[in-house]
Amino acid sequence: MTDVDEHRQSGWAERGRRIGADPRRPAVAGTALALLAVTESFARTADSGVTVRFALFLGLLALATTLPSAFLRPAAAAAWVTGATVLSLAPFRSLTVAGLCAQLLVLYRLGRAGSPRSAALLAMPFLPLALARLAPAHSEAGVLTVLLTSIAPVAAWAGIARRTRGEALTHSAAHRAMTSTLLEHTARGERARIARELHDVVAHHISMVAVQAETARLTTPGMPAAGAQRLSSIGDTARAALTEMRRLLGVLREDTGSDTADRQPQPGLRQLVDLLDEARDASGTGTRLIVRGRQSVLDPSVELAAYRIVQEALTNTRRHAPGAAVDVELHYGADGVALRIRDNGPGPPTPPPAGGHGLAGMRERAAAVGGELRTGPAHGGGFLVETVLPTRTEATG
Repeated sequence: MTDVDEHRQSGWAERGRRIGADPRRPAVAGTALALLAVTESFARTADSGVTVRFALFLGLLALATTLPSAFLRPAAAAAWVTGATVLSLAPFRSLTVAGLCAQLLVLYRLGRAGSPRSAALLAMPFLPLALARLAPAHSEAGVLTVLLTSIAPVAAWAGIARRTRGEALTHSAAHRAMTSTLLEHTARGERARIARELHDVVAHHISMVAVQAETARLTTPGMPAAGAQRLSSIGDTARAALTEMRRLLGVLREDTGSDTADRQPQPGLRQLVDLLDEARDASGTGTRLIVRGRQSVLDPSVELAAYRIVQEALTNTRRHAPGAAVDVELHYGADGVALRIRDNGPGPPTPPPAGGHGLAGMRERAAAVGGELRTGPAHGGGFLVETVLPTRTEATG
């Protein structure tokens, strides 16, 4: 099948769905069937030699078998049309093709939108008429009676099946919505539990670090000014970490009633200068930021990942290579930003420390935004962290 054929079929299917969803379709279909039934009835009686009065009566009877489907509700329309159809076949042995179509239509509508039991019952009266052979089998009325006997139950059950399928789809959608809501509430409760545990454990220890650093600075006699400044920096860093952790936990813990006015945006590349200044003040060594390329606004998740990678790399340097100078290079490209953090320390420890999560965390942050991260010894000594992060995060889904 060519693309043109597929497009044509999809267009017809879309038009069919629009027509099927139009609330005026029963009125339009019923009116059209009524006009066809009256026309067919008059055409039959024109050459049959019946009186004008009887011809008018048959025309009204043909109208009664079709027009109610245009204006009455499914149950009333099905009852009226079925009664008029039985009346046409039993005493008068006359039924139009449009009347047969109207009978099938009202049975389908009743099965779909009304009572399934009523639809099944109203499809049954034609079987006794066919068995009674009120009209000759070869006549038009006899043929239409046999057709109604065989097709009317099919129309009713087709409507019932359509209704059952729609109800099943509705129940399935409701079940999926309930399942999604339950999972969301479960995840929210789990996040709240994790947030409480993190706050109880980590916040306590960070607070103790800040308190002990401040106490040591104030109570240690004869401490040099540089040492006091270092302890003050430790306290400030601990308090900043505590504030940031509480802000992040406030976002994670949605069940708390904390005010969101004190929440701040997540850090990005614009905060790298402040981050390097803090690292320089804490270590007392040189820390440089080198920026290349034309700066552009990146996706917030990319900027946050870059900031956290630099933050973790600086922390690892202070931990494993104290006193080492660090160069942070930021290169903006057309498709992303390249990040390179290098220190002039002794290089990676051998064997690597057990239980650390810093390098794994950096790799996870890079992978989360569609980037890659490499670590290892730098050429000429020291340790090197390199990553390339995309400008946008669509690649990660």
